[in-house]
Amino acid sequence: MLKISQKVAIPEHEIEFSAVRAQGPGGQNVNKVSSAVHLRFDIKASSLPDYYQRRLLNLRDQRISKDGVIVIKGQRYRTREKNRDDAVERLRDMIKAVAIAPKPRRPTQPSKSAKKKRLDSKTKRGKTKALRGKVPM
Repeated sequence: MLKISQKVAIPEHEIEFSAVRAQGPGGQNVNKVSSAVHLRFDIKASSLPDYYQRRLLNLRDQRISKDGVIVIKGQRYRTREKNRDDAVERLRDMIKAVAIAPKPRRPTQPSKSAKKKRLDSKTKRGKTKALRGKVPM
């Protein structure tokens, strides 16, 4: 079980892992060893609450496919086990981030004094520019 919060957890069978070859430079062993890990998690078929599912599907993240599948590639470490744990941790962080509701925006307006100050500076600037014009004869 992947524990997200006290009430929310994901069973292990909903997360699919596959070993792939890591990218980047390597030694003589690079073409033989599949140490990177692809983690796949289907949001729609998961046991997550609807609130989490909706928020995850609305995310603008390149790791989420059009079908609603999260694909995370773990290749930071040299061993498959560490890469697997890293990918699981990143999935947990992604789901936890969605759990926090965004703070509602309250529209504000400038004060009367701020408006007056802005208009005064505009007229002052306009007068300065007007003085730069050609002198009438």
